[in-house]
Amino acid sequence: MSRNKYLCNFITTSGEYLRRHKTISNFRVMLSILKKQLASALVLGAATGLAANAQGVYVKGDFHQHTTYTDGSYTFGKMMTMNNKFGLDWWANSEHGGGFSSWGLMSGLDIDGNVLWKNTSVKVLGKPNNGNMWRWQSLSDFSFPDLLQWRKALPNKLLIQAYEMNVPGHEHASMGLIANQFDAIPDVEPLAQFEYMFDNSDKDDTSPNGWKKSTKSGHEKAIEAVTWLQTYYPKQSWVIPAHPERYKYNGSTGWNINHFRDLNDAAPDVFFGFESVPGHQKGSNRGEYGSKRPSYGIETYGGAGWMCARVGGLWDAMLSEGRHFWLFANSDCHNNELSGADFFPGEYQKNYTFVAKKMDAQAVADGLRSGNNWIVMGDLIDSLVFNVDTAKMGSTLKTDKTEVTVTIRLRDPESNNFNRYSNYTNPEIDHVDIIAGVFGPKALPVNVEAYNKDTVLTTKVIARFGKAPSVADASNIITQPWTAKSGGWKEMSMKYSIKKGDKLYFRLRGSNVAVNTPGETDASGNPLMDTEGENTPEKAFADLWFYSNPIFVEGIDGTNVPEGINAAGEMTFSISPNPSSDIVNVSFASNQSGEIRVCDIAGAVVYKNKVSGNNASFSVADWSKGIYNVTVNNATQRLLVK
Repeated sequence: MSRNKYLCNFITTSGEYLRRHKTISNFRVMLSILKKQLASALVLGAATGLAANAQGVYVKGDFHQHTTYTDGSYTFGKMMTMNNKFGLDWWANSEHGGGFSSWGLMSGLDIDGNVLWKNTSVKVLGKPNNGNMWRWQSLSDFSFPDLLQWRKALPNKLLIQAYEMNVPGHEHASMGLIANQFDAIPDVEPLAQFEYMFDNSDKDDTSPNGWKKSTKSGHEKAIEAVTWLQTYYPKQSWVIPAHPERYKYNGSTGWNINHFRDLNDAAPDVFFGFESVPGHQKGSNRGEYGSKRPSYGIETYGGAGWMCARVGGLWDAMLSEGRHFWLFANSDCHNNELSGADFFPGEYQKNYTFVAKKMDAQAVADGLRSGNNWIVMGDLIDSLVFNVDTAKMGSTLKTDKTEVTVTIRLRDPESNNFNRYSNYTNPEIDHVDIIAGVFGPKALPVNVEAYNKDTVLTTKVIARFGKAPSVADASNIITQPWTAKSGGWKEMSMKYSIKKGDKLYFRLRGSNVAVNTPGETDASGNPLMDTEGENTPEKAFADLWFYSNPIFVEGIDGTNVPEGINAAGEMTFSISPNPSSDIVNVSFASNQSGEIRVCDIAGAVVYKNKVSGNNASFSVADWSKGIYNVTVNNATQRLLVK
């Protein structure tokens, strides 16, 4: 069926359903709006796509947003259209578990209607809940079928069904499970099963489909939930605490660092980060933190939660154990655009995630887990290349060099962002901070004091680059000028000494707000607390930040690796080209008979073959970047794969 025929069928089917069940009287109005939504989606989606290269591509995404299937203000179709309008490449519909009253396709401010399940002939399954439908059913029978329709309406965008988990004993988390969603006959049964079994607000106990509900409670149940995912869907799922600073709200006890440590240990492939740059950035209480929702750190700081905004704070305490625990940001969009607290997905905040393959849900899940992800507010920048030598965000560089090079290349777009609230539509980045810390072994639960400690003293801002040089700030950091290139590109680099045994990490933050700006930053450039009740959309768009995820670096001992010299001190072979990204040629000083073996820096054998004659060759085209040791008989030489 062609796309246009499909959409006509979608519209006709929806209208017939409404007419047959008389769910609302103004179905003609609703159908008119639905047609406009789809027409808008066709126009906006037609020319969009992702630029890819051989190595991969950064894609823009959001995985936390709401419709009237739970407690959002707009129809499912309206939210899909707005995701597309504000430039996202992928998104996940993630809204609360539990029980809810409305049909999200046919309810919302955009159609001025509200279709309640209890007023339709739809059979609501499970334990009676005052006419509400349990989320496990709405996910399977309604929300996911809607999403499948919108995948066809937006063929250049990747749409994922997820949900926002009420985590037992804690606050909320964005939860995704992509299994089955992209099969030939797709479904979301694994996701629906997880919601039924483990969501703290799902009180159905009827064992649909033979599912067995967890009998645990509190933090113990949360550990059981992520362990279940780690066991059955370790590469296809994620549990990311949402607005993690919020606590003691609606009976929850919030999140502390010991909870993060427990869950990351139980499910390192599933529980690998947090949304410490929360949604709800438009409301009078930025992030909806403050006295009504008491929070760790009290308020946000430049729109970021205290867990990540504080240098040497909770996030750095996690990174200082070498944990792969990454930072994300999302819209958490619920409310109506005129008076609500939320920007639409992509309108204000974006995740940029590096994926190996565009339009591929598994690549997105892998990209999120990899840590090669950075976040930005207000499109302050739209490109970031951050490396320590050859290492990228989320990875670990092991080197025997005495210094490494930190390089940063970013683009400040020379075009307007999505600010509809003031004339400040093309903000200019003011500076970038390089933050470094030391990492070591993980804290152990038996050492209660260390396990609950959520600060470190070893993480600091070590360098700053900006538009122009400046005098030292309160922490004795002098701004160094970056190199401005055409098209809004800024380039900067620095050398950093390292020795054997060093274990370091580097991360970035940047802003359009200068150091020591009254009410915004302190004398060391740190963001100040956002004042409760005083935020506006204009102020949010005037106070913009980006944050990168870290790169880890380990200094290793390389003195026992001679450069192609045997025990007698004779040069026995050479390799070229070195560095290489394709074919490597090995030339021998004399005829050889034996074996060539190549190991990665950890000692794992990645290639071996017999040697006979004066030369040999092999391909490294599919190898990961890094240093490899090439050994022929009793001599070894390093090879750098670029």
